[in-house]
Amino acid sequence: MKTDYRPTIYACFVGYIVQAIVNNFAPLLFLTFHRSFGIPLERITLLVTVNFGVQLLVDLLSVKLVDRVGYRASMVFAHGTAALGMILLAVLPGCLPDPYWGILIAAVCYALGGGLLEVTVSPVMEACPTENKAGAMSLLHSFYCWGHMGVVLLSTGFFALFGVEHWRVLALLWALVPLGNLFAFLRVPIAGLLPEGQREMGVAALLKNRLFWVLFLLMLCAGACEQAVSQWASLFAEEALGVGKTLGDLTGPMFFAAMMGLSRAIYGRLGDRLPLEKSLTFCGALCLGAYLLISGSPIPALGLLGCGLCGFSVGILWPGTFSMASRALPAGGTALFALLALAGDLGCSGGPTFVGLVAGRLGLRAGIAWGCVFPLLLLAGLGTKRKLSRLGAK
Repeated sequence: MKTDYRPTIYACFVGYIVQAIVNNFAPLLFLTFHRSFGIPLERITLLVTVNFGVQLLVDLLSVKLVDRVGYRASMVFAHGTAALGMILLAVLPGCLPDPYWGILIAAVCYALGGGLLEVTVSPVMEACPTENKAGAMSLLHSFYCWGHMGVVLLSTGFFALFGVEHWRVLALLWALVPLGNLFAFLRVPIAGLLPEGQREMGVAALLKNRLFWVLFLLMLCAGACEQAVSQWASLFAEEALGVGKTLGDLTGPMFFAAMMGLSRAIYGRLGDRLPLEKSLTFCGALCLGAYLLISGSPIPALGLLGCGLCGFSVGILWPGTFSMASRALPAGGTALFALLALAGDLGCSGGPTFVGLVAGRLGLRAGIAWGCVFPLLLLAGLGTKRKLSRLGAK
C-alpha cells in the first residue's frame, strides 16, 4: 500500500509553529522579567543574542550530526528540548538564587530545539512526495508566520484575562505544543531525502561548488532582507498610527508577519503555476522598492505600508531558496540544508546589525537606505545562478 505522508506534512507545519513559540514567547516577557526580578535590560537583551547564537551553533554542528542519528531522532530531540526549555522557563527562575541564570539556562535549552528544527523540518518536508514541492515548502514556512501571530495574540489575550503575573502557567501551556508534536514524530513516516542508491555530496564537495556559494549568498541575503526591516516595524507603527510602544510592538510586527505569511500561503497555493526563479526575482525587486519607500518617504503611514510591502516581498525568499537549492544540487542532502540554514541565520543577525550601525550614525531611514544592498545582492545572485545553471557549472 502507498504510504500516506499527510500526517508527516501536518507535523512539519506544527514544527514551525514550535519554532515561532521558541523565538517569540520570551521577548513578550522581557519587561516583566525586568520589573519582577530586577534584571537590568542590558542582561535581558543578551537573551536574544544567546538564543540565536545557540541556533547558529546548532546549524553548524548539524551538518554531520543529523545524518548520524537520523531525522526521526533529531526531530524528537528538537521537540523535547523545546518543551523542556519552556518548562524550565516557568520553573527555574524561582528556584535559583539569581533568576536571570534560570531564564538563561531555559533559553539555551529551547534554542537547541529551535535551531535543530530549523535544520530538520525543511528537508523532512522536501522528502515528502508532493507534486508542488516549491509551493509545499512555501506553505510550510508560512506556519512560522501564523505561529508568530498566534503566540502574540493568544499570549496577549491570556495576559489580559488572567494577568501577566501568571506567565508561568502560559509557559507550561505553550510547552504542550512541542510535547504533543514530539509524539507525532515518533509515529509519522519519514522518507529519505535522497533517492535510493544516491550518495550525498558531502561538505567538502559542496564547498568546492560555485553554485553552492551563490545559493549561500542568496540565503544570507534572504535572512538580511527580512530581519533588517522587521525589527523596526514597531517603530514605524508608532510613528504612523500615533500609538504607544506597547501597541506599536503589536501592530507593526503583526502587520509584517501577516503579509509575509500571506505571501507564503499564496505561493503555496499557486506555486505550480508560478516559475520559482522569476518569482524570486520579482520579490527581490519588490523588496528593493519597499526599502526605498521606507527610507525615502517623509509620510509615516507610507513607512508602515513599506514595512508591510517588505514583509510580503521577503515571504518566499527563504523557502524559495531552499527549494531552488534542492533542485540545483539534488545530492546536497542534509549538509546543504544545514549550511543554508546557517547562511540564513547569519543574514538574520548581520542584516539588522549593519542597518543599526548606519542608523546610529546617520539615522534610521539612512540605515534602511543602506540596507538596499541586500536586495541588490540578492538580484545579482539570482542573475549569477541563472548563468551558472546554463553553463552547467560545478
